[in-house]
Amino acid sequence: MRRGKEDHWSFLISVMDDPRALLEVMDRSGVWRVGLVNYPSPDIMGFDDSTNTFAASYARANPERLIPYGGVHARFTKDPSGDVDRLIDLGIRLLKIHPPHQAFPANAYTNGLTALAKMYRRCEERGLPVMIHTGTSIFPGARSKYGNPLELDDVAIDFPDLQLIMAHGGRPLYMEEAFFILRRHGQVRLDVSGIPPSKLLEYFPRLLEVAGRVLWGTDWPSPGVKDLRQNIDQFLALPLTKAQQEAILETNALALFPMEPRPHA
Repeated sequence: MRRGKEDHWSFLISVMDDPRALLEVMDRSGVWRVGLVNYPSPDIMGFDDSTNTFAASYARANPERLIPYGGVHARFTKDPSGDVDRLIDLGIRLLKIHPPHQAFPANAYTNGLTALAKMYRRCEERGLPVMIHTGTSIFPGARSKYGNPLELDDVAIDFPDLQLIMAHGGRPLYMEEAFFILRRHGQVRLDVSGIPPSKLLEYFPRLLEVAGRVLWGTDWPSPGVKDLRQNIDQFLALPLTKAQQEAILETNALALFPMEPRPHA
């Protein structure tokens, strides 16, 4: 976890401990909202279900700007539908599945992991978006063979009303597969975090065909992402129209995570 971050590890710990530190980073970078990516992976990452409570508690510091993500581990849950309900009760706004870090493909329910189907079905019923990691991971113990976006083809077919977000576009191996899934399934969105912004149109030369379903993200503070603002500026340098930039940076995410109405005084 520390590799590549040793020189600013204490700063990262301060951000993890105090949401005000993250909000200061966001303010300096001109970022209004962030998604707080969390999910359980006790046997590979060392994160248990308490990661969900952490994300929900952290986000309460500023619910308008901090959007908590959480997860249910399909191989460990004893109550998949109930655990999805409990995420929603906590205030979690998106369920994250990470096949390489949870050691099953996104369509593992087709081969006996029935808990995963129950999770998808409950998310579909409750309107909870599901983000699925696609692409590789070099974390010790990660199984990159589970990162192929084609596994989402089954999920999109079997759960047609489920809002799916394909994280990272299959980078760096599966961009063609990812684009096929996007073209075939209109309920799938593409998250571009973890892709160097300057290379985005090389990874996806036809990105503008699906610009209305592309979600901006950085994957900060991963080793390749040094600064939120730098990533945004690199993206803004791409030959996109103002409307396409606004869709990817702002309006597509607002459609997925609309502002919650404020309570009357």
